[in-house]
Amino acid sequence: MCVYLQHWGFPVLTEPSASPATSLGIFEVRRDASGCSMLAPLQTGAARFSSYLLSRARKVLGSHLFSPCGVPEFCSISTRKLAAHGFGASMAAMVSFPPQRYHYFLVLDFEATCDKPQIQPQEIIEFPILKLNGRTMEIESTFHMYVQPMVHPQLTPFCTELTGIIQAMVDGQPSLQQVLERVDEWMAKEGLLDPNVKSIFVTCGDWDLKVMLPGQCQYLGLPVADYFKQWINLKKAYSFAMGCWPKNGLLDMNKGLSLQHIGRPHSGIDDCKNIANIMKTLAYRGFIFKQTSKPF
Repeated sequence: MCVYLQHWGFPVLTEPSASPATSLGIFEVRRDASGCSMLAPLQTGAARFSSYLLSRARKVLGSHLFSPCGVPEFCSISTRKLAAHGFGASMAAMVSFPPQRYHYFLVLDFEATCDKPQIQPQEIIEFPILKLNGRTMEIESTFHMYVQPMVHPQLTPFCTELTGIIQAMVDGQPSLQQVLERVDEWMAKEGLLDPNVKSIFVTCGDWDLKVMLPGQCQYLGLPVADYFKQWINLKKAYSFAMGCWPKNGLLDMNKGLSLQHIGRPHSGIDDCKNIANIMKTLAYRGFIFKQTSKPF
């Protein structure tokens, strides 16, 4: 395994080559006879990494610049050290992640009306989306709205206890049709409708985009935008990366990765933050996210 050093817009090689110096982003990793690696600037006409910054990076990282290839801790340790010394997220990210297939991940987690026994039809009452940069795995933008249910406008005590959403939070809020229009406006504002920008939704399971949204849209006679028709099921991605199925969803994934749970379970926006945190952790470990849904 080779150390990942990434800079958006520059070619990145992730496999060791036969030559003693392998180019990685705006750096190259020079190997000595013992197989150890040393960070050096890649002098190109387009971008020259200043000797001052390189000197600072070497000083911050210290012995980590001379680490054997294949040490998995290199990336995360190096990133934390760089970020802690003022290098910023974009530079720290250059030593963090292998290149992902998407420019942006759109993390989504609906909350819907519910009861025991289950009411029909269920209706979305919380609609959160986090825009996650595929380069740094940091959150860049948030869309978050509550939705007025129309068929069952009164929330049940079970629903409020489960989700933390009280009646006042949905009363007078936009309908699903209006929220979907605002989602489309937000997508356009964030540049996500540009055909040259690759983005994909990420959910914890298939329910949100395979069952809930298309089901409610069908009930209301609303179209489903094409961008909602492909997604990554985080449970499947986690199982591919870790070799075990997270039976209890986010709780199991956080536990398996030794992560602290953020917020309250079944809060849509908090669940999105947990999904984003899990994705970032898996990316640190070198996992490449791929679409898991089948074409409609």
